[in-house]
Amino acid sequence: MAEEREPRERRPQEEGGERRFFSKPKFCQFCADKTLVIDYKKIDLLRKYVSDDGRIRPRRQTGACAKHQRVVAAAVKQARQIALLPFTGAQADESR
Repeated sequence: MAEEREPRERRPQEEGGERRFFSKPKFCQFCADKTLVIDYKKIDLLRKYVSDDGRIRPRRQTGACAKHQRVVAAAVKQARQIALLPFTGAQADESR
């Protein structure tokens, strides 16, 4: 029933080691769309930059440039202070 398979031929680029993952380059959506404004009151926009456990996502995940990532982080912190966003995620609240 179990047939023996012949070993796959290796491609020349695979002989040197393992394959590397190349993701497509991310772009800053705020630089691309000049009408988009970062505001602490826009919770639906800020939620994209906050993970499930409440942490601010890094630039390498969001694709925002350094300038806009700083503005997003400040807006998230301001929204947390006036209780529009939670400091921690739902998982931390359930464990108590």
